[in-house]
Amino acid sequence: MYSRDFRRDHADLRQMHRTVMSGWPDLADDSPARQSQAVLWRLDSVHRGFAQYVQSSSKPDWSRLTADYLTEPAQVRSLQPLLDAITPGRRFAFRLVGNPTRSVIRPTSTQSPNEGGKRPRGKRIARHKPEEQIEWLIRKGNQHGFVVPTAHNGQPDVSPSPCLTQAGQARPGDRGPITVVPVRFEGHLIVTDADAFRTAVRQGIGHGKAYGCGLISLAPAPMP
Repeated sequence: MYSRDFRRDHADLRQMHRTVMSGWPDLADDSPARQSQAVLWRLDSVHRGFAQYVQSSSKPDWSRLTADYLTEPAQVRSLQPLLDAITPGRRFAFRLVGNPTRSVIRPTSTQSPNEGGKRPRGKRIARHKPEEQIEWLIRKGNQHGFVVPTAHNGQPDVSPSPCLTQAGQARPGDRGPITVVPVRFEGHLIVTDADAFRTAVRQGIGHGKAYGCGLISLAPAPMP
């Protein structure tokens, strides 16, 4: 049986974000907390429950969680051994819950697309086709120092699978409700630029980092 607070968080992305960030209670009110601590999180379904992974540049304090929120004490590990293992040509198995989207700009009749010399802000549209999701990941690899190798079938060695669409309710001060359509990627990658890839591991990949997307998990994988 899940705790009442976890059920509340699981139903509302914004509330889950607030609960995750409660692990850093001593930050200044004007600090961009998630960015300053490089906080990323992901919720994975496991046998008879969930495992939540939280990554950050400083150690969190989970003492403010209710007593029944966790089913076992939180485990804290250093990310440094993994960062040290990232070298050019190194092959890893990986898991990433990403938010593959494309930006669509729809000019209104009252505003020119180039009004003020600025490009209008586009609306993010989820990519639902697997081939588009893989293209998104390959493009991110070009930006972040890795490539997805070819599998035995001649296709990219990665499998995208849909996750449940997640929502966050609007509260005073929010711009409005949010919806995230996450995709789980599992496969292999090869590092091409170690520095760029370390930065991606620390800072996350893609949009939706405050809402459970962007954290990439790595495991050693032998070269074929």
